[in-house]
Amino acid sequence: MKRFTNACVRYVERLMPDPFLLALILTVISVVVVFAVVPHATPSGVTDAWFSGVWGENNIFAFAFEMVLVLVTGHALAEAPVIRRGLEWLAARPATQVQAALLCFGVALVCSFLNWGLGLVSGALLARHIARRLKGIHFGYLIAASYTGFIVCNSGLSASVALANTDPKSPLDVVHTATGHTLSLWRQIGQPSNLVPVVVLAIAIPFLLARMVPDHELAPDPAIFEEDEPAAVHERSGFAGAVERFRPLSLLLVAAGAYAFYLYHFKLDVGSLVMVFTLIGVLLHGTPIRYVRAFTAAARSVGPMVLQFPLYGGIIALLGYAPAADVHSLAVRIADGIVSGANATTLPFFNFLASVVITLFVPSAGGHWGVQGPVAVNAALAMHQSSPGYLSKIAMSVAAGESVTNMIQPFWLLPVLALAKLPLRQVMGYTVVMFLVGLVVYGASFLLIPAL
Repeated sequence: MKRFTNACVRYVERLMPDPFLLALILTVISVVVVFAVVPHATPSGVTDAWFSGVWGENNIFAFAFEMVLVLVTGHALAEAPVIRRGLEWLAARPATQVQAALLCFGVALVCSFLNWGLGLVSGALLARHIARRLKGIHFGYLIAASYTGFIVCNSGLSASVALANTDPKSPLDVVHTATGHTLSLWRQIGQPSNLVPVVVLAIAIPFLLARMVPDHELAPDPAIFEEDEPAAVHERSGFAGAVERFRPLSLLLVAAGAYAFYLYHFKLDVGSLVMVFTLIGVLLHGTPIRYVRAFTAAARSVGPMVLQFPLYGGIIALLGYAPAADVHSLAVRIADGIVSGANATTLPFFNFLASVVITLFVPSAGGHWGVQGPVAVNAALAMHQSSPGYLSKIAMSVAAGESVTNMIQPFWLLPVLALAKLPLRQVMGYTVVMFLVGLVVYGASFLLIPAL
């Protein structure tokens, strides 16, 4: 295992470009493949499709902003004093590098199931606290262990695909568009084919982490320890300072939000999820100004990701480009090509494989579902499989493909790298192994476990 992991690390260091350049390369590949397989594709049509996805009418700015808010509110919540003290207490527990890696993975896994934004940053923040206490570690290995917990991000309560299918007003509610039915969140994430892999990976990955521990040290950047020290903040005096420290304002916002959720029967979608974590963050930070400062600090980590969202919006548009109504787009051709030989038993498995391929180009579950979802659902309906359980399994198979491929598609790793102040090549070699494990575990689950 260690030899294989070391080989993956070496190849990633040699071959993996900067994530922004990777997005540009994927754009070029998409253009070339569109011209190769989409009939009647024209330079002007392809350019217009790309522009519409990057800045035009089909841009993903609203969706991108939702995803950024999920991440930033999760990060700000993790920086709340009570959670920060909890992370510091946990950081003092491990005595060896393996114990530290297992702890980071476990915390990130649980938090990712609850909220993918919280899970993405909690493990990395814990790794930073551990690195200050535990000497002689390989910090890239520790960060990779924490990011591996993110492999269940689309199997939990904040799964973008599952949440999209709970909102009939959302253009991403593909199931409602095709059938007129709305799926509940639990109907989707409660599928055994979705939950069993979470349990299997929670048990199997620690054994792998213990066997891939590096035999050399990689010290963290000392600058991250300076960031972990609570900054000395000058408190303003007078009326303005009193308002900034006025706790009842925070309590009023939390109460208003809670009442709004009561009125809307606690409906959980992407927007309400952002509000939930905002309200909890405001409550735990205490004063309004403390939450403002935590939110501002958290927003700094998403800069590299924000830069890439327009490019991936362009790629989504390229995958959906069809020069005529009777011409299939590249995304449809990829999905149809993979599921063409499927039956009712194997369709979720083949949709999972198609999702893995498409995620390399569209590394965002919601945008991904908008591309692949109609093909997946219509294929199920063509096989007379319209039960809520089966359609839920189909939706989660697409979501799981995105989760697993995140281990080799660096888009969501960027905020973690910003927190850790590490280059991509020092982390992703380890996550390649986790991609292969997740591919087998999730794939077998969607092939063998029936829908309920």
